[in-house]
Amino acid sequence: MPEPTSHSYISQRLRLNYLDWGNSSAAPLVLLHGTRDHAHNWDWVARRLQDQYHVIAPDFRGHGDSEWSIGARYSPAEHAYDVSQLIHQQDLAPVSIIAHSLGALVALRYAGTYPENVHRLILVDGTGDLSQYALHGRPSAPERMRTWIETQRSLAGRRPRRYPTLEDAYERMQTANPHLTAEQARHLTIHGAKQNEDGSYSWKFDNYVHTGHMVDLAPDEVLEVWANIRCPVLFLTGSESFQVGTFDEDELLSHFQDARHAWIDDAGHWMHHDQLDRFLELVTAFLDDPAAVAS
Repeated sequence: MPEPTSHSYISQRLRLNYLDWGNSSAAPLVLLHGTRDHAHNWDWVARRLQDQYHVIAPDFRGHGDSEWSIGARYSPAEHAYDVSQLIHQQDLAPVSIIAHSLGALVALRYAGTYPENVHRLILVDGTGDLSQYALHGRPSAPERMRTWIETQRSLAGRRPRRYPTLEDAYERMQTANPHLTAEQARHLTIHGAKQNEDGSYSWKFDNYVHTGHMVDLAPDEVLEVWANIRCPVLFLTGSESFQVGTFDEDELLSHFQDARHAWIDDAGHWMHHDQLDRFLELVTAFLDDPAAVAS
């Protein structure tokens, strides 16, 4: 099967990158990656789905081969705007979306804002904004503003980590997710790292992406957006994910018109890497018929 072609589009004066896996006559399927990741995180999934769908995988602003945002604007709202621009400019709607982690938060915002544009929604280890609030409570608005300002200030003096060789970056990738095979880790490193002028390597993402959630919608506003989603929704969680225990399944699903949740055993946060076959089994079944996946 063909490899993807790389394209760009403009959103808020930024040139953003996306991968197009061809098959443009098929139903569109948009894949959204997580924080500090990039579009090539979906390569294994895309290769298996490209004969059935027109697969599009963007790099979020500040990630992969997309431009960094001047002023460090990386909230879910900005990312949702970028996704809306991609779908609008390429005339993709209605689309199905598979979204991981940060991408899940963004997909929820988009689907609740433009419910008529989303056919199916699959959220990979993205139980939503409320899981952290349930654990730690939501700080007051002045506290959030103060934390955001001070975090921005600290990042201003922070240099991206540099690795002497690409092999060193690969070893860091392998350590971060022991589930990855050597081939997966090398592939993600090659596409996720850039060489600096001195010959060292750094990750492509902008360090300022860490502050994107600090000034954002309140919990009741998030729930209002969720309640407006009309399409069937599937949440997937890895049994070894750090998100285990951060949410109540019944409460989570109660905020949606048509939602279900499924577990993937022996998988962590990146279950689409850790258990690809089981992941695709659930994904394809849900895309074909949501009722086929029982919560």
